[in-house]
Amino acid sequence: QVQLVESGGGLVQPGGSLRLSCTASRSIVTFSAMEWYRQAPGNERELVASVNSAGSRNYADSVKGRFTISRENAKNTVSLQMNSLKPEDTAVYYCRAYLSTSGINYWGKGTPVTVSS
Repeated sequence: QVQLVESGGGLVQPGGSLRLSCTASRSIVTFSAMEWYRQAPGNERELVASVNSAGSRNYADSVKGRFTISRENAKNTVSLQMNSLKPEDTAVYYCRAYLSTSGINYWGKGTPVTVSS
């Protein structure tokens, strides 16, 4: 079993920045992908950004150019730098670790982000 703990959420004004972190209870080297999802009230959970074991990154169209995902294997951490935040970025942000060999995935409990003036 792997525990994922997110941190860094909070209240920020439109145009501001936040940096989210997700720390795993063990090495993340073997995970095929580390991902950030978000879920706003009344909405489905959606994929925001992902980084695979080779370092290849993908982003949702809505966050391209504003968010950056980074994977630090030595620290068992994946981060999400969020810039130029908009009210529509308000959601609970979740970290997911995925193993393609087994199909197993692990989720954190989420960290809330509120973008409001």
